[in-house]
Amino acid sequence: MQQTRMVRLTTVGSSFHARVIAARLGSEGIVTDLRGNVDGLYPVGVVYVYVDQEDLVEAQEILMVDDVESAFDDPEDVPELGTPKELWLVLGAILGIAAVLFSRTF
Repeated sequence: MQQTRMVRLTTVGSSFHARVIAARLGSEGIVTDLRGNVDGLYPVGVVYVYVDQEDLVEAQEILMVDDVESAFDDPEDVPELGTPKELWLVLGAILGIAAVLFSRTF
């Protein structure tokens, strides 16, 4: 049986991002190994994504194609925050609630 060697494909800042990459590569039949702060108490911290050395080039190409395709995503898919008038109304409501709660403490 031939021993496979795992090599680092990329480093990401969260376990969620690493799991997304692992799922994407897994859908193409590429086995991944996540190392670092994968199952820590807090879901933040560096996670290293490893793949078999023989799959490295293919995995890099898959991630590159995904990045390029996402650059051409329709901007209409991105939710808007709202108009400045709506944002001011929300801010006013929050300040009003805070003022009521603050006045009741005295």
